[in-house]
Amino acid sequence: MTGGRRSVEDHARHVATLLSPLLIRGTEPVPLLEALGRVLAEDVVAPIDLPTFRNSQMDGYAVDTASLTAVPATLPVRAVLAAGDGVVEHVPGTATKIMTGAPLPTGADAVVPVEDTAVPAEDTAVPAEDTAVPAEGRRHRVTVQTLPEPGAYVRERGSDIRGGRTLLPAGAVVAARHVAALAAVGLTHVSVRTRPRVAVISTGSELVPGGSVLAPGKIHDSNGPALAASAAANGALVISVDRSGDDAEVFAAKLAHAASVAEVVFTSGGVSKGDFEVVKDVLGPRGAEFVSVAMQPGGPQGTALVDSVPVLTFPGNPVSALVSFEVFARAVLRAAAGLPAVEPETRPLSTRLSSVPGKRQFLRGRRDGGAVVAIPGAGSHLIAAMATADVLLDIPADTTDLETGELVKVLPL
Repeated sequence: MTGGRRSVEDHARHVATLLSPLLIRGTEPVPLLEALGRVLAEDVVAPIDLPTFRNSQMDGYAVDTASLTAVPATLPVRAVLAAGDGVVEHVPGTATKIMTGAPLPTGADAVVPVEDTAVPAEDTAVPAEDTAVPAEGRRHRVTVQTLPEPGAYVRERGSDIRGGRTLLPAGAVVAARHVAALAAVGLTHVSVRTRPRVAVISTGSELVPGGSVLAPGKIHDSNGPALAASAAANGALVISVDRSGDDAEVFAAKLAHAASVAEVVFTSGGVSKGDFEVVKDVLGPRGAEFVSVAMQPGGPQGTALVDSVPVLTFPGNPVSALVSFEVFARAVLRAAAGLPAVEPETRPLSTRLSSVPGKRQFLRGRRDGGAVVAIPGAGSHLIAAMATADVLLDIPADTTDLETGELVKVLPL
């Protein structure tokens, strides 16, 4: 069907219904570094305590507080422990020099930081014949200058998390801090929600890949990379990024391949009212629906099923293609991936603006402190201006003028 007119809300509902099968996802195990940005499919339970043993929070001296009744107190140093050493027995009335992260000697119950100690000037060494004391421990005694409380500067076993407790909940979006916690408990893989598989095809005989010398009439393809990046940024796995000229047979072959490997296909271009509209030419006879949505930019829209795979056809102007993705595809992809919705904001305008009546406008804008400012230039080819935007101003179709300070709905990019 071609030629119908539709509101933004109606087309968004139509697209959401078409893409609803994407919401049914499976799970897959992935290595930790590949889990970054993915959504946990199940609760992750800590398999061990953290810390796994009592250890020192500071560089200092491990002591038993029962032996320290007054300070200053000078104690013989029996051993030196570094991180990675094994546990030793504490001898009451002595001190063990200990580094941050080293295991606390059995029988010690506090650590006195180096800053709260001193080495006596006369430094009486432990007798050299006492071979039970390592050589580095025979060097000196230490004077403890503050009286520690039991547990001072000691990291108790399980004080961070106990084995068997939930470390991360299902639905968490894995960030670097989560990877740190998962690695700390010894995990190498986690179960995550599968990502919707997306293929992208940009169309137009004028398009050439980046890096090419531009012949007269040619332009670099920005829609393919832009739509692929948009999909990936919103939780999709981009399977294929292709480009087609205006030859119907070539486009049909590329579309068939895309539908064979992806769960949804995005195309750009070929949906307007010109003489070389390859997307319409190929998909129209196959039952595609092409409509004019009451919005600017991004009015020409289309949907189809190719071998039961949904296809969204976006306009070819680069700003129109990106706005179309933001308005119609982003929310469904994020829901399918398990990512949180990007909620609209309400901000006051920092400058006055005018809007075209009769069409819902999605104007490029930029946050300006607590307000928002529209970026000059309405052309849907102004992709460099689009790069400076961080929001879209959502202006209702019946609004023509907005004064400074008036509240507007904005969609974060």
